[in-house]
Amino acid sequence: MLMRSEPFTEVNRLAQQLFGATAAGTWSRPTGMPVDAFRNGDEFVIAFDLPGVDADAIDIDVERNVLTVRAERRPIDLGEHAIAQLTERPLGVFSRQLFLGDALDTERIDAAYDNGVLVLRIPIAEKAKPRKINLAGRQHTDQKVITG
Repeated sequence: MLMRSEPFTEVNRLAQQLFGATAAGTWSRPTGMPVDAFRNGDEFVIAFDLPGVDADAIDIDVERNVLTVRAERRPIDLGEHAIAQLTERPLGVFSRQLFLGDALDTERIDAAYDNGVLVLRIPIAEKAKPRKINLAGRQHTDQKVITG
C-alpha cells in the first residue's frame, strides 16, 4: 500500500537524536517530520506530527501516486526587544514524500488537522478490495435426486 521514500530521512532522524537539533529546514532542504501509517479496514490512515504549525502553513499534494506534505513552522512574534535564552524548538520547513500504491484511491483523500497532528485518510480502491468471482457455466439450482 505504501512504499517508503526519501532514503536519508531515517538517517537524518537518527543523527538529530544523537547530535541534537539540526539547522532550520529551508524550502530547498526541508527537515523530515515523524509519520505513522496504518491500515484500518477499508482505509489507509497516515498521521504526521506537526506541533506548532499553523493549518494555513500546511500544503498537501498528490501527483502520480506520490504524496507530498510540506509545512512551515515560523517563530512566534515576541517583538524586537526579545532576547533568546533557550531555543530548542525546530523552525523552518518540514517535508515528507510517500509513494502510495495503486490499491489506494488518491481521488478521495480526507485531511484533518487537530492538536498538531495532520491525519490523512485514504480509502482502499474498489478494484483492490476482495471480491467474489462467479464460475461461468455453474448452475445454482436445487436438484432433487430421484431414487427408484
